[in-house]
Amino acid sequence: MPRTAPPEQTVTATDLMRAAVLRRVGGPDVLAVERVPVPVAGDGQSLVDVALAGINFDDLERRAGDTPPPPLPAVLGVDVVGRRRRDGQRVAVLMRGGGGYAQVVAATDAYSVELPDDISDEQALGIFEQGATAYGALSLAGRLKSGDSVAVSAAAGGVGHLAVQLAVALGARQVIGIASTEAKRELVTELGAHDVLGPDDLDGRLREVTGGRGVDLVVDATGGEQTRALLRGLAPFGRLVSYGWRSAEEDRGAVSVSTEELTDGSIGCAGFWMRHVVDDRPLLTAIVQELFRLAGQGRLRAHIDRVVPLTGVGAAHAAIAARATSGKVLIDVNRES
Repeated sequence: MPRTAPPEQTVTATDLMRAAVLRRVGGPDVLAVERVPVPVAGDGQSLVDVALAGINFDDLERRAGDTPPPPLPAVLGVDVVGRRRRDGQRVAVLMRGGGGYAQVVAATDAYSVELPDDISDEQALGIFEQGATAYGALSLAGRLKSGDSVAVSAAAGGVGHLAVQLAVALGARQVIGIASTEAKRELVTELGAHDVLGPDDLDGRLREVTGGRGVDLVVDATGGEQTRALLRGLAPFGRLVSYGWRSAEEDRGAVSVSTEELTDGSIGCAGFWMRHVVDDRPLLTAIVQELFRLAGQGRLRAHIDRVVPLTGVGAAHAAIAARATSGKVLIDVNRES
């Protein structure tokens, strides 16, 4: 786990870095840029000078207190790209305990991957964590087969827009993107989806665009009634993979499915959590190498919605919460404004 010294510790100026610090849970304005101590690398860790950090929906939930934040004061952020100090190698890093919204991180070596020369920092970070999530949902949990039809909810999001491209690259016969606005649907079309739908009447529309059969595989991050509609749109032997939820309902998007529904439709439900990839070093590296290979071939591209300075992290959180972004939002931790 990365270890960040408490921001109130007294150190010399040369030991300090800039970071977006969370001292209390609340709205986007609770994040403040401060000068804090550079973290100390423990066993199995390396210091990394961060170039870019990613903002993920989980960060918003931790900031707001919807899920437990790390002990406060804390620095959020679970994925970064930068240079490892001990050898100058460019690396992408998953920060299991947070700490990414900062100029330096103590990176756990087991959660770090070296970057090929032909991928930029922006593309590497846009693809790394979200791409591995999309790949895991499609291939590991979803058992995607060549010739399957695939529907992707939140298809303009950080995971969804990569899942659309990966489904095409992995041999899906028909890829159906689901997005909430016309602008997002245009993006999903540009990324290679064969059909693009809005969130209304999904079960009927899925059957319509698949010639009445229904869809073979759905990868979903919505929860609630939209997930119920997606289940109704599955073909016989179809399966739905949930990798998260974005429902505002009090039950966090919970969906109940009876054994009768499963057997009557010959359908299945599965879940995917990126942690089970992160904890398996050979699997993590194999997936990331495949993602970077596809990126090098021009078959996978992260859509970068915006790159903000540390001072813009709060506004970026607000934009993501308002569903006003597509793809990946990044932080240039060294930019002043």
